[in-house]
Amino acid sequence: MYCLICHQKIIYHHTWNSMLSPLSQICEECSIQLEPIQAPICERCGRPFKEPSICNDCLNWQRDPQYEKSLAFNRAIFTYNDRMKDIVYRWKYRGDYELVHLFKPYISEKFPQFYPNTKIPLVPIPLTDERMYERGFNQAEAIAQIIRDQFHNPIVHALSRKQNSHEKQSKKSKIQRIQADNPFKLKISINKPIIIVDDIYTTGTTIHHAAKRLKEAGSPAVYSLTMIR
Repeated sequence: MYCLICHQKIIYHHTWNSMLSPLSQICEECSIQLEPIQAPICERCGRPFKEPSICNDCLNWQRDPQYEKSLAFNRAIFTYNDRMKDIVYRWKYRGDYELVHLFKPYISEKFPQFYPNTKIPLVPIPLTDERMYERGFNQAEAIAQIIRDQFHNPIVHALSRKQNSHEKQSKKSKIQRIQADNPFKLKISINKPIIIVDDIYTTGTTIHHAAKRLKEAGSPAVYSLTMIR
């Protein structure tokens, strides 16, 4: 097997534990360049934080009456360092779909820690038709499928994206993202807790917009999981 990132051949040293867990599809050298998030973290958005408390960004969300109760919390697996920035670029904008498989062992370890003993429905963040055509796949859907296959949480396509909301979030400033109109429309209501799934949490605007729609429709609690914070 070859590393999904650098394409060098991976040499496995099998142990009993490794035979019982998913094999990593990245080499050791690339693996150590990734930065899994370690405690302490912000209790709301999951970013690395100096103490188990709430960061200033999340305090601002909580002060906004539109969003103060929309999202219970987000949990993320990696920080957005230079290596992860390159992975995201290749995955989302160069169509390297296979990179999603490098997340599998990390999801296998972290998801049950974040959400133990649950089969909470997963709602992947949708793309516009235009963006779906450009990329060829929805990265949030790909992550949700890994969770479903490993832990049997159902995937529910409860949201759609307004077709005029095609401007890339990465091109907007933080203020522009926060002040933007809600780009999501509700397709179906889910009167139970929900986990929103997306690839990256930056300002939290996408997650909070989606959570607001789902809460308004009757979900008693909305959580989220992103690969990156």
